[in-house]
Amino acid sequence: MIRSSRFGVARRLLPVGVSAALALAMVHARAAEAFVVSSPGLADGGMLDSSHAASANNCGGANVSPVLQWRNAPAGTKSYAVTLFDPDGGKGLGIVHWVLYGVAPSTTSLDAGGQPPGSVAGANQTGAAGYRGPCPPVGDNPHHYVAQVYALDLPPDALPPGLTREALHAAIKDHVIAATSTVLRYGR
Repeated sequence: MIRSSRFGVARRLLPVGVSAALALAMVHARAAEAFVVSSPGLADGGMLDSSHAASANNCGGANVSPVLQWRNAPAGTKSYAVTLFDPDGGKGLGIVHWVLYGVAPSTTSLDAGGQPPGSVAGANQTGAAGYRGPCPPVGDNPHHYVAQVYALDLPPDALPPGLTREALHAAIKDHVIAATSTVLRYGR
């Protein structure tokens, strides 16, 4: 069907079903190309096992960072940064468990306990470099651990060592091309 507008321009109208199908296909195409991160074997909101918990303070874990995989990085990505943050910890003020940056653009995953060559471990909540596993208080509802991957337009060696999560955010503020996250949970 062709309908003319009040300005004399002809427009072709598609049947409603065809329009809806095209719109749905476009949404699926965009979703298929989205920059996403996951932890294999765990759905978003899945429970971490105790191997990822801290090994200190009777937390009962092995202090091994979880496996993370990401795909569909945006064009122009020159490096990645990764953080793991518990917004429930610290009586609601949050706890930083992991800051990692300078990850090469060819990297698409982090192994359990892994740190890619050339990457930099930033400061966790204790001020130490590297991963610090969860250790929520016994009896608390499982805490949420937000694993976030940032695609950056900065080369891997652009940032100084020892950054905290807050300092990392300040340093990458105008350099994030895209970010993606997944939530993992842990309780004891």
